[in-house]
Amino acid sequence: MTHPPCPDSTRRLLLLGLLAGAWPAARAAALPPVGAQAWLLLRDGQVLGAHKADEPRPMASLTKMMTALLVLESGRGLDEVVAVPAAAARDTGTRLGLRSGERMSLGDLLAAAVIASANDACQALALVVGGSEAAFVRRMNERAAALGLKQTQFSNPCGHDAATHFSTARELAALALMVMRDPRYRTLAATSQTTIRSRDTPPRTFPLSNRNELVGRHPGVVGVKSGTTPNAGRCLAAFAMRGEYSALLVMLDARERWWTAGALLDRALDGDAPAR
Repeated sequence: MTHPPCPDSTRRLLLLGLLAGAWPAARAAALPPVGAQAWLLLRDGQVLGAHKADEPRPMASLTKMMTALLVLESGRGLDEVVAVPAAAARDTGTRLGLRSGERMSLGDLLAAAVIASANDACQALALVVGGSEAAFVRRMNERAAALGLKQTQFSNPCGHDAATHFSTARELAALALMVMRDPRYRTLAATSQTTIRSRDTPPRTFPLSNRNELVGRHPGVVGVKSGTTPNAGRCLAAFAMRGEYSALLVMLDARERWWTAGALLDRALDGDAPAR
């Protein structure tokens, strides 16, 4: 699998104040209307705008940021080849169509989960790395607690709707910044299209297109994750860099997700610098 070169975002990620808790507010900026139930817009670690950013809500596949983080922190090599568990092959929603017992590398399963938001690939990662879904979900909640995400709770690794599965725009922004510290995730999140293959003979081929429609289409966008479910609505965590600025936007249950996100990111990246 090949990917485009990932921009060096380390400095800019640090400027955003990784996991800084309560980010300071910037000088008031004229922002376009935001049709989302909850949202948060940051530029270089300062809040440009927010609405109900601390209200817990369903998060859809933004969940997969935590799943990816745990896989990347597990110490397992991404070139390790594993058999797809039967339970993963039965997962629902957006999926690759993986078969029980099919051999895939962990890296390709991660690519499918991050780029294409494939639930069967995501579930396979959770079962292989965690041993069981319940054990992996415990790790998710333990990691959330360690990161200080006090209003985040996971009940599954992929983002399926559940009463006990929720987070806030602010805490998802912190999680997005955390996972984007890893260059392996940044490379995947910035990939618009690629192809993966099973390790069987003969192999099966799976083309992947990024479900985050801003990647490869809107200038400067290099991630992070999108997702949609009936209860969560259209959700997005978008990270972008342009000129001397970086911006992070999280929207939960957004009506016009792509147009609104593009307009907000443009305002953050092209507008006047916030007060220092």
